[in-house]
Amino acid sequence: MEYWHDLVTEKSWKLLQQLKGKFKFALIGGWAVYLLARAQKSKDIDIIVDMGTLQRIKNSYDLRKNDALRKYEIKVDEVDVDIYVPFYSRLAIPLEKIESIKIEGFDVARPEELLVLKQSAEMDRGHSEKGEKDRVDIMSLLLNSAVDFHRYKQVITENKKAELITRLLELVRGFNEYKYFNITLPEFKRRKLKLVDELRKL
Repeated sequence: MEYWHDLVTEKSWKLLQQLKGKFKFALIGGWAVYLLARAQKSKDIDIIVDMGTLQRIKNSYDLRKNDALRKYEIKVDEVDVDIYVPFYSRLAIPLEKIESIKIEGFDVARPEELLVLKQSAEMDRGHSEKGEKDRVDIMSLLLNSAVDFHRYKQVITENKKAELITRLLELVRGFNEYKYFNITLPEFKRRKLKLVDELRKL
């Protein structure tokens, strides 16, 4: 089952491929989760770039600065692209410390860093539609991307985000929408119990 409509995600994916051919960036957000976990596709694009790349994007698109959220934005064919730059944007982890891995030609944030970023977004967005999608993405990472929980704990300790462990445990315990993961209810329950057990050890 797809969270967003196929037409929306197809436009977004096509734009993401175009951006990859023009600019160097690290991918975070929903599309990073998709590449790591092969679960839900995204309708928005979230990337990290350096200042030189930001200038090249500005030369090609109608780039807008969002001072309130400390990011830059472009919109192409109804697809929103949020652009974050080191030493200006403020995410749960300093951008310059986010490590990435290569997947299908993309530099994608490692699952442990991405999990922290997704948790922070989920806490900010709460019961909104995007907050619900954040929770689906978080469970996708936990179920399908081989998160290294010891490394996850190291990342949150280094960034003073210890409260995220408690929140993650609550989220996993309360999450019941197994329909997004193409597995049976008994299998989902079994894997959820295993996750709870691992998280309680952190």
